[in-house]
Amino acid sequence: MSAITFLDESDASDELPEEYEPYVKEWFYEKFDDLTPPQRYSFDLIHENKNSLICAPTGSGKTLSAFLSTLNELFKRGDAGELDDKVYVLYVSPLRALNNDIHRNLEEPLEEIKAKAQEMGYDVPEVRAAVRTGDTTDKEKAEMRESPPHILITTPETLGIVLNAPSFGESLKEIEYVITDEIHSLCENKRGSHLSLSLERLQEMAETDPTRIGLSATQAPIDEIAKYLVGYEWNGDDLVSRGCNVIDVAASKDMDLSVRTPVDDLIRTDPSETRGKAYQMMHEMIQEHESTLIFTNTRAATERVVKTLKDQYPDHYEDNIGAHHSSMSREKRFEVEEALKQGNLDVAVTSTSLELGIDIGYIDLVIQMGSPKGVARGVQRIGRSGHKLGETAKGRMVTMDRDDALECTVLLRNAKDDDLDRVRIPRNCLDVLSQHIVGMGCRKKWNVDEAFDVIRRSYTFRNVEREDYEEVLKYVAGEYADLEDQHVYGKIWLGEDDDNPGTQAFGRRGKMTRVIYMTNIGTIPDESSYKVLLRGDESYVGSLDEEFLDRLTKGDVFTLGGSTYQFQYARGMKVYVDAAPDRSPTVPSWYSEMLPLSYDLACHIGEFCGRIEQQLEMGFSEDEIVEWMYGGYYLDENTARSLTRYVAEQYRYMDFVPTDTRIMVEQVTDDEGKLNVVFHTIFGRRVNDALCRIFARLLSKRIGSNVGMVVDDHGFVLKCPRRPIDFEDMIQDATELDLRETLKRAVRKTELMKRRFRHVAGRALMIIRNYKGEQKSVGKQQMKSHFLLAACEEIDPEFPLIKETYREIMEDAMDIDHAEDVIEGIDTGAIELEIVQNEIPSPFAHNLVLQGQSDVIMLEDKQQRLEQLHDQVMERIEE
Repeated sequence: MSAITFLDESDASDELPEEYEPYVKEWFYEKFDDLTPPQRYSFDLIHENKNSLICAPTGSGKTLSAFLSTLNELFKRGDAGELDDKVYVLYVSPLRALNNDIHRNLEEPLEEIKAKAQEMGYDVPEVRAAVRTGDTTDKEKAEMRESPPHILITTPETLGIVLNAPSFGESLKEIEYVITDEIHSLCENKRGSHLSLSLERLQEMAETDPTRIGLSATQAPIDEIAKYLVGYEWNGDDLVSRGCNVIDVAASKDMDLSVRTPVDDLIRTDPSETRGKAYQMMHEMIQEHESTLIFTNTRAATERVVKTLKDQYPDHYEDNIGAHHSSMSREKRFEVEEALKQGNLDVAVTSTSLELGIDIGYIDLVIQMGSPKGVARGVQRIGRSGHKLGETAKGRMVTMDRDDALECTVLLRNAKDDDLDRVRIPRNCLDVLSQHIVGMGCRKKWNVDEAFDVIRRSYTFRNVEREDYEEVLKYVAGEYADLEDQHVYGKIWLGEDDDNPGTQAFGRRGKMTRVIYMTNIGTIPDESSYKVLLRGDESYVGSLDEEFLDRLTKGDVFTLGGSTYQFQYARGMKVYVDAAPDRSPTVPSWYSEMLPLSYDLACHIGEFCGRIEQQLEMGFSEDEIVEWMYGGYYLDENTARSLTRYVAEQYRYMDFVPTDTRIMVEQVTDDEGKLNVVFHTIFGRRVNDALCRIFARLLSKRIGSNVGMVVDDHGFVLKCPRRPIDFEDMIQDATELDLRETLKRAVRKTELMKRRFRHVAGRALMIIRNYKGEQKSVGKQQMKSHFLLAACEEIDPEFPLIKETYREIMEDAMDIDHAEDVIEGIDTGAIELEIVQNEIPSPFAHNLVLQGQSDVIMLEDKQQRLEQLHDQVMERIEE
């Protein structure tokens, strides 16, 4: 089978497979009343060794739906005396905490099924499961070598290491099942690219044809994720998908959703009153529920919510509320997770760290502060509530900004319609390829052609060009003398294949290559962070980003992990603090944390604005439009009226509302006399970042001056000296350009290029981050990458790692593909373009213009300026 097959009700069964072992069936029917929606399909499929992608909501028995058939097979082997000391089931997830949860959750069925078998007269051995990650001790690793677990639970990075482990790697040769959990969060980044290639290497070294199983609560486009999961195989000279059965029961969980806005006028209400009422609204919701999980979009906001609730309602919140985010120590996070699970916390506040399926017990309400920026992310977060089968997930989104209200309203409608934003799976990542080629060479000698065939079986490398592959081989083999001057040496040998004359082969060069590979594996770049320690006992509090530390001086008070600390001094990579529980901090913004609005959701927001505009054109009143919103959206009256007025003000002021098919370019002069050119492009920040840099480059060349840039999810602003500029002609120029080449030139000299090249060089083992037990600091890595970038450009501007850096910037950090679609739409007329000059910026431009007026603008000052702009717009509307 090579097709992607979507199953329907006719494929479901309400019974366990007939061939299951009697004691497994007995255990299941005693334990559970019925099969859950995913289990009605998966038990049979996996029992028949068919690749399966399971898309099902949290709390639907998804994990057991993947594991039960594998457990049945392991116990069956044990009963027949055929269960050897080998790994038969491989489970991979993105989180160590999730791995530990899975291990704990498997203990009960493994023990109970064994006990049931013995009770029924079967003599079955123990089925062992073990976790192997970066936290695994040397003693535990030695035990695994001596007695490999039958079920290995791991991460993508550790799998890459295990594949090259000389002795333990042999235990994977009879692997029968590979389970990839939270597949949606893996496939959309380079960890997923790395995993995809690891699975093909595993497939090549195994003496079996393992069944692949994928799990997630949110997946789109589901057919592409299925192809990613199973990879490809050669059929003659053609690559064909291995085929996958898709079980999509994600919509089987009911959701109770609503957007809430605390005041009826977000423009004129004093910010402190809006904030106060928002917290009052949250407090009342918390009190009406047993356990509440609050999501924010930044770690700073997480800390702020905990502190404000404690300060505003001291009689209600003390030890029953906790923060959970990635800058806290693992021990602190675990304490919060356990307290939630035991029912000792009424409220937990988090940014992204509790998004995925870590077991945190029963949650009956999820509150989202502001927009989560993507439908899948919103569904994932809300799905943490109502965890039990048949229960309703309950989510409330609290907004204090009109753009946020717009995003949340459309997001919840899409969530109800199961219309998720599509993940973009990175392809042909040459830094990941470089790393894997080193790993492959460490394992054995490879024929170059055979290795290429294996690499192309990976979904993420199925279209990699032979030329790029050979250039990567040359780089990894050290064929560039200029790089040796920078102490970059070959890690493989590359030469004629003695076994296949006329072809080439490669293999490991030198004893240190394996050590370098094993200690530098992975795709997550090093980030500069400092350990925060209490003075005196030096107990670990958490960590701070380098940019955060730059803003601190002696005596400053900041919040971390829900507690306050006073900064004393920094020494090396350590920050020493004193506890300051009674001091009031100012929590600075965390660097680069804001999530970008997804392109798909942005387009739906544009459509929504267009629908409101159509009703305004037809003469509908505010009350009529609000009633229309009640009929198809999930929001309160404050939100509905805020949105209606927002779009109505834009329409009445400009007679033009930007949508997914209409772009307005608005020229206004700011208080400093500079020209602000506002592009109303509601396509999300990644698309807008690409468009902004392209147009900034074109504008800079026209005026011979630097151009300032402000990028947002709903548009972007170009700031330049005021002079006559034909923007229609400039935009027409863009339709005739090679946009990728233009964007490459625009980013070449930027800090973004320098940082991203460091990341790429680290993944490709050009920069060795760990060597002989010593870790190279981020500062030293960045300095090294500066010289390496220049050396690579000297060799060839299309050097594979430079090529990959540009690809990563344009396709992963930005979205050049959809930016090209926008420009093409303008060229063909599919997107209407309106260019205007305004004395006062239009309502949709207010947030954008204010972002560009100063580096730091206090919330109250911003609100006051918004009011002024709003009043000026209303005066002109009423003239």
